[in-house]
Amino acid sequence: MITGIGTAFPGVFDQQSLWDEVFDRRYRGDRMARRIFMGCGVRTRHGVVDPRREDISGWSTATRMLRYVEDAHPLGLQAARAALTDAGLNAADVGLFVVVSCTGYSTPGLDIQLARELGMSAQVRRLLIGHMGCYAAIPGMGTAADFVRARRQPALVLCVELTSLHIQPDTPERDLEQVVAHALFGDAAAAIVLQPDAEHGLDVIDTTAVTAPASEELMTWHVTDHGFRMGLSAKVPVVLANHVEEATAALLDPFELKRADIQGWAVHPGGPRIVDVVEERLGLDRAQTAATRQILSSRGNCSSATVLLVVEQLRDGLDIGGTAIAMAFGPGLTLCMALLRRR
Repeated sequence: MITGIGTAFPGVFDQQSLWDEVFDRRYRGDRMARRIFMGCGVRTRHGVVDPRREDISGWSTATRMLRYVEDAHPLGLQAARAALTDAGLNAADVGLFVVVSCTGYSTPGLDIQLARELGMSAQVRRLLIGHMGCYAAIPGMGTAADFVRARRQPALVLCVELTSLHIQPDTPERDLEQVVAHALFGDAAAAIVLQPDAEHGLDVIDTTAVTAPASEELMTWHVTDHGFRMGLSAKVPVVLANHVEEATAALLDPFELKRADIQGWAVHPGGPRIVDVVEERLGLDRAQTAATRQILSSRGNCSSATVLLVVEQLRDGLDIGGTAIAMAFGPGLTLCMALLRRR
């Protein structure tokens, strides 16, 4: 059961000033680039790198990874401590510590560094989930829930994503996929605590995953000499539309639940068109995706951390016994979902 949620964010900047001060010049006043940048549903977002103040587009991947270590540590520490406090749990009692990130790597990793600084036991089990992209919080949550049920010990899941470290070098040609990537993504850390036998919280009833056949090239995250480069095909919403109904039914059918039984929808805000597609295919109205759109507007797409930000928004609004679905999408093309029930 999820008993605590904590979040942390670096500095904030607004979308309009980013375009005016950085990307208008970068894209040479291109009208299509401006329409994409200003029409992605983001109004403010966060980043450890503010491109208005610091141009890292020419940095090597090695330099970016050094910066990741420097900035991910305090952000992850803040979110983890907040989740533990929210749950009323001592870090020394955590049996499994799961760290999720696709935006940076180091060894010894964040899992080792933060476990020590948080005061976890030397016997704590650690799991690092890397490079799975935006949906990775769901398998992290599912693994932790299975551990809690089997071992009767608490678990902590931490997602830390610093997408601002991966702004790409300028190119002579207009690359609309990179316009989308530079417009949409923000930085965040989000953590959840799961405990056995808790009286109140969100039960993780089940998790599922569905991967669309032959869709690997539609969403990519390639390691290059200048950081990680996003590939995001315009076909993603179409493929998602073809699978989201079936994937949702696969999650609900074993529990004899229908979509109408679901009180809360924590949809990953992958972009406005993706949210539109989920609404259309699942018959949701704007009120049911309001939390998703609010996170998209105020935080942007923060990769794996984002769906937990939406869950946090929904948690207190669920009735006792009310159910919610958390869903996220990422490379594969993969749809991951979790069925939650408030107690």
